[in-house]
Amino acid sequence: MKKRYKIEELTPSKTVEELDRFIIGQDEAKKAVAVALRNRYRRSQLSEEDRDEITPKNIILMGPTGVGKTEITRRIAKLVEAPLIKVEATKFTEVGYVGRDVESMIRDLVNRSIREAEQLKIEEVRDIAEKKAEEKLINLLAGVKRKEKKENNYDFASLLAPKEKESEREKIERKRRIDEKLSRRASIKKDLRDGLLEENFVKIEVTDKPGAFFSMVGGSMEDMNIGDMFGNIFPERKKTRNLPVKEARQILIQQEAEKMIDHDDVIELGIRNAEQNGIIFIDEIDKIIGSDRTHGPDVSREGVQRDILPIVEGSIVNTKYGPVKTDFILFIGSGAFHGTKVEDMIPELQGRFPINVRLDSLTKENFEEILTSTENSIIKQYTQLLATEGIDLKFTDDAIKEIAEMAYEENMNNEDIGARRLSTVLEKLLEDISYNAPDYEDKEFVIDSDYVHEQLKEEVKHHDYKEYLI
Repeated sequence: MKKRYKIEELTPSKTVEELDRFIIGQDEAKKAVAVALRNRYRRSQLSEEDRDEITPKNIILMGPTGVGKTEITRRIAKLVEAPLIKVEATKFTEVGYVGRDVESMIRDLVNRSIREAEQLKIEEVRDIAEKKAEEKLINLLAGVKRKEKKENNYDFASLLAPKEKESEREKIERKRRIDEKLSRRASIKKDLRDGLLEENFVKIEVTDKPGAFFSMVGGSMEDMNIGDMFGNIFPERKKTRNLPVKEARQILIQQEAEKMIDHDDVIELGIRNAEQNGIIFIDEIDKIIGSDRTHGPDVSREGVQRDILPIVEGSIVNTKYGPVKTDFILFIGSGAFHGTKVEDMIPELQGRFPINVRLDSLTKENFEEILTSTENSIIKQYTQLLATEGIDLKFTDDAIKEIAEMAYEENMNNEDIGARRLSTVLEKLLEDISYNAPDYEDKEFVIDSDYVHEQLKEEVKHHDYKEYLI
């Protein structure tokens, strides 16, 4: 279970300790983001006047793919439950500069933040929503019609009240009906809680949102609020769906929770969280840097840099939820920087990314640690996947060394794709076992160095042959 920390508990050393569970090496990068995270807490302790003067120190992470740049950012955001989006810098430019509007990254962040705020509010009322959803399911399974629900109001107080001029026989009959209904409801409730009715089908009403089509057409439609415009013209439509109880329950819980939360509060919380705690990870930022800015596509690249500048510098972006300030959003740029340098960026943008960290290529020892020391390591993932087929998979220490060495050699001799190379090697290594897993009678497999050599001998031959090439 994920441990939750209060923001004041996350000292830089504690943050690095948490990152070490998932990412091997890259100590300088971990320290940089840990300090940036702590500075946010420090800023929150100042007076409002002083807070407005302190802006985040944005970071650029430089290094080949697969060494942990994205993972460090993702884990940091998860650790403090901050809204995070990842954007590709190349989305904002193509030859001729016909890329996406750079302000869309802020709109995407706000959308993400509001969704997370809504989920947070729903969790706060989830217990009550679950009880209400259960009552609705009992009514549906008991065959109570909608007009009866208002009458019954989930209890039978009205039925218990004696009627005028009611004969003894009518009283007995009324009591019998009440007891029968109560007994049936109690039986359904017990079966429901025991999980015996999960596959039973019930009919529930769901909202068919008219704006859904426009959000599918493209991101620009959402930015233009086309869905909202048509949503105001056309009323929401209800449609009935026949669903199993296990699916209907989740929809009913969501519906009940949404009735209880204040959506204006959700939007306010979402915007505030995006402004104060949001993180935008700009990948491939080196792709918008040109070594020659005088002509051709490099002009487009410089144009993208100039468009990104006010966003990073601090400005107000209009969204469908209202204006959003970008002054205190933390921006983390990332790129391989092959053939380019941070110094090739326009000076104004360089100044907005004062912290530059170089991440190292992974060594054989790093690969071994990734395979054995990280939480949810790739070996653990494969072992768990094959365990679902009854396969007991075990790796010896010498096999792990061989796999790490092969991944390292592949990166050295071909494209360096970092830790992603392990997926390539392991997929090939376990291909036969994965394919035949359901048909094996002997369900235990020990992966040792001999098995690694046998399965990957073609790759080994390929490397041996390359030694003799001139």
